[in-house]
Amino acid sequence: MKISKALETERLFLTNISQEDRDFIFKLFTNDEINKYLYDAEPLTDISGADEIIYFYTQLEPKAQHRWVIVRKDGVKLGTCGFHGWNKPEASCDVGYELLPEFWGNGYMGEALSAIIDFARNEMKIKQINACIYIDNSNSIKLAEKLNFSFKGQMKDEIFRTCAYPHKIFTLDCTAV
Repeated sequence: MKISKALETERLFLTNISQEDRDFIFKLFTNDEINKYLYDAEPLTDISGADEIIYFYTQLEPKAQHRWVIVRKDGVKLGTCGFHGWNKPEASCDVGYELLPEFWGNGYMGEALSAIIDFARNEMKIKQINACIYIDNSNSIKLAEKLNFSFKGQMKDEIFRTCAYPHKIFTLDCTAV
């Protein structure tokens, strides 16, 4: 099953990440507001970091990850969203997402995530989607709850940048209607 498919919502296009997104990916992952909630990588300091991210998400099929660039229909790139850790035998995956701060509070990420959740449920046959959210990221927690993710617990032992980086774990049951 290929997961590389462009999607469309009322206000957005979700396009497959590509080398054409290099400058945007660099802008996104050098943003201090975005990076304070990420725990899996340091902020980018060099454009080659954007190349590595793009390379990771554009591997040939079959793959266990995919990323879409969220583009408003007027052509403005807003952020990214996608899946990683796709476990086909268990029909589960993890979701990740980022949005430039100037676009927060407009419902764009909820719209984008609703589209990829539908895609995961209907095309990928996913039964469970997990979200790992930093405990101080209240906007992301509210979004997960709005999208019917359920709180499952908290990770306490993640260490990043020599500090504890606690995260809440949320799960969406895709078999529930």
